[in-house]
Amino acid sequence: MTRNAITLMRLLEFTDSAFPVGTFSFSNGLETAAEQGLVHDAATLEAYTQDIARQAAFTDGVAALNAWRSYRREDYPAVRETDRQLLRSKMNDEARLMTRRMGKKLAELSKHIFADETVARWLEEIDADLTPGCYPVAQGIVFAACGIGEEELFCSHQYGVVNMILSAALRCVRVSHFDTQRILFRAAGSVEALYREAREMTPQEMYTFTPQADILASLHEKGSKRLFMN
Repeated sequence: MTRNAITLMRLLEFTDSAFPVGTFSFSNGLETAAEQGLVHDAATLEAYTQDIARQAAFTDGVAALNAWRSYRREDYPAVRETDRQLLRSKMNDEARLMTRRMGKKLAELSKHIFADETVARWLEEIDADLTPGCYPVAQGIVFAACGIGEEELFCSHQYGVVNMILSAALRCVRVSHFDTQRILFRAAGSVEALYREAREMTPQEMYTFTPQADILASLHEKGSKRLFMN
């Protein structure tokens, strides 16, 4: 019971939207989707959220799970290769910026919170530009170091993706807190099926085919609308 309480508290800490890794600064393309009128109410927001969560499950989710397993079997080269493979799956500059900035911040925070040789080594390699430092890989390393299971890791990852979009939606889409919490609640119904599929995939099998989302991201890179960053 005591051990479960400790890991649960740590899971809540790393999953909390207030955990300072910069999730509030990004919207996963929602700003442009709202500006273009593609997302304009609760129904379109939920459809957009589902698509992005699924895309993330088979890229970021796969990477997080494989980094977690690589840490557990003390295979550091596999952690580094997963990191590089994940960055290759990011089709736009903003996605690459987001994952690298958040990944480095998580590594920095973790180094100050607890001592772990792998976390310290990984942060050193990020600083030396030897590895990209993607956020899901950081999650996999940190969760494994803290004794949090891979199912909990995947749930935390999915929660983070969905919550990032819904938090941004409150600032740029005509929805209420009731709408966003309802969408978040229903998103839990898809997590188990996504996990079952993602857990069988290797980093080389990661895939992403959401051309509309990539087009929106490219428009956002060149657009003037910046609700969360300047």
